Amino acid sequence: MEILKAVELLKTYGKEETKVEAIKNASFSVSKGEFVAIVGPSGSGKSTLLNLLGALDTPTSGKVYIDGRDIYTMQEKELSVFRRRNIGFVFQAFNLIPELNVEENMMLPLLLDYKKSDKLYIDELLHILGLTDRKHHLPNQLSGGQQQRVAIGRSLVTKPAIILADEPTGNLDTKNSREVINLMKMSVERYNQTLIMITHNPSFASFADRVLNVEDGIVTELGGSRQ
Repeated sequence: MEILKAVELLKTYGKEETKVEAIKNASFSVSKGEFVAIVGPSGSGKSTLLNLLGALDTPTSGKVYIDGRDIYTMQEKELSVFRRRNIGFVFQAFNLIPELNVEENMMLPLLLDYKKSDKLYIDELLHILGLTDRKHHLPNQLSGGQQQRVAIGRSLVTKPAIILADEPTGNLDTKNSREVINLMKMSVERYNQTLIMITHNPSFASFADRVLNVEDGIVTELGGSRQ
């Protein structure tokens, strides 16, 4: 089942002689439960692509469908709610709220939506992420690896249609990086989640079901077939 579809996505910056095509007519689809890695050199357009897929930026032209919905036909308020309920984000920066403890940070998307939390599911996430004994700790009482686990829990808490991760291990050492990647892959398998992740690390990309390469704004399947 197709969960995400990008159609002729184009993103340009500037005009005339200063015009830069950050993403050049990218078309591809992602199936439910699939783990897709996005690789490519720095400045190639990877983060731009991820921001377009997550409705954090607007394309110059083209469409993105998530769970059958054309996200760029939505008004800003509707899109904001849709994004909160259907897209989980994990960034290189953990983006935790300093005044909230682990459990509260994880539950934040539900609180913003005035939704009641599923206590059993929250407890299960805390256990899987190895945070049960840290649930009342504040972010400044956690290691970097633990903070990124909280961010992963926050991305999973709404059971979103898709999770978008932009270099989630960028601020972590090798051991914590490997643990975070293992946790993300396990969450994909355990909850039939869909994950699209940017990484510079070829060994982490090898965890994925598919790899997309972005170079000079052109998106290809690694191996050369144009998407």
